[in-house]
Amino acid sequence: MCGAATMPGLGGVNLSEDGVSAADADHGGPRSVARLLALFDRLAVAPEGMSLADLSAALEAPKSSLLNLLRPLVAEGYVVHDGSTYHLGPSMFRLAASVLSSWNFPRLVRPFLTELSLRTAETAVLSRLDRRAEVVTYVEIIEGPHPVRYHIPVGTTRPILSTAAGKIMLAHADPGWREAFLRKTRFPVRGIVPVTRAALLEELDQVRSEGVAISLDRHIPGVSAIAAPVFGVDGECVAALTIAGPSQRIRGALDALVATIRHVAARASGAISSAGASLDV
Repeated sequence: MCGAATMPGLGGVNLSEDGVSAADADHGGPRSVARLLALFDRLAVAPEGMSLADLSAALEAPKSSLLNLLRPLVAEGYVVHDGSTYHLGPSMFRLAASVLSSWNFPRLVRPFLTELSLRTAETAVLSRLDRRAEVVTYVEIIEGPHPVRYHIPVGTTRPILSTAAGKIMLAHADPGWREAFLRKTRFPVRGIVPVTRAALLEELDQVRSEGVAISLDRHIPGVSAIAAPVFGVDGECVAALTIAGPSQRIRGALDALVATIRHVAARASGAISSAGASLDV
């Protein structure tokens, strides 16, 4: 016998075990999902809003079905109802801003990456954290001008704890996810100097406090790096900027490099927030 369950947040839609609602089972797929997207599409081009009757006619859907769809959207702030018309709500604009910031992310950050390389004369790297694969991915790279420089291809992945970028993003990650990740980590973490759990937790606290992660000859002899966080519109750490090069040069200019990467990363975060904020108007 096939069981059914009620999915929270979707107006009490009854789902069978294969995930198809009883109302949609005879129509070849979940119409409610397509209807939901069409609803947002219609409201996006209607700045004055639309009445329930207008939406019903535009979507060719019964008013009762639309009401079941609209109620949870209004409750969560994705749609606003002013008594006669429906408009897109603040939650939808925040979602749209996050999606657009992610889609435009390399374009938005690349000028700051270029500036970072020019100001430090070292290789500058933009990294993202892949939580599912638990790796750091290098998504943009500007190589430094020196004949002897740090070189690594775009698209390279590294274990989170083997890079300054990974530690800066781990330090600012959601505490629940971070703790789950650390529970799965085998300590001591191997490197030139093995790291215990207690030492790593202390280091992550220091990284959050100082706003940078510094790796001096930690994983590759002769190579050092400094990373700083890039924050998105909601204050979440969405990426890291890193400068990397021969340890002798990094160590010799450490204070100046730290100040520079902090400054550039803060401005990159501000640019992303401004891009998102402009969509919230």
